[in-house]
Amino acid sequence: MAGLPEAERMLRPREVALLFKVDPKTVTRWAKTGRLTPIVLPSGHRRYRAADVEALMNSTSRRARPVVQHQCPRCATVLMCDSSTIIPE
Repeated sequence: MAGLPEAERMLRPREVALLFKVDPKTVTRWAKTGRLTPIVLPSGHRRYRAADVEALMNSTSRRARPVVQHQCPRCATVLMCDSSTIIPE
């Protein structure tokens, strides 16, 4: 959809999925739960406003979670987890 201003650009579910590194079905679920508002074309296909997608990217902390390395005290395995993960003892 070339030629449209950036705020009016429309993205396909596949393109949104690539930005978030999720499956396109996840994008469809987000639309069903109201996380993203789709534009439904007369053909039934869904598109998403680039501005809405960018706002969702800015509101989610998924990209910004730091990865921390630590060693599990029960076994000598090094685990990679984000800082919100709690390992039960």
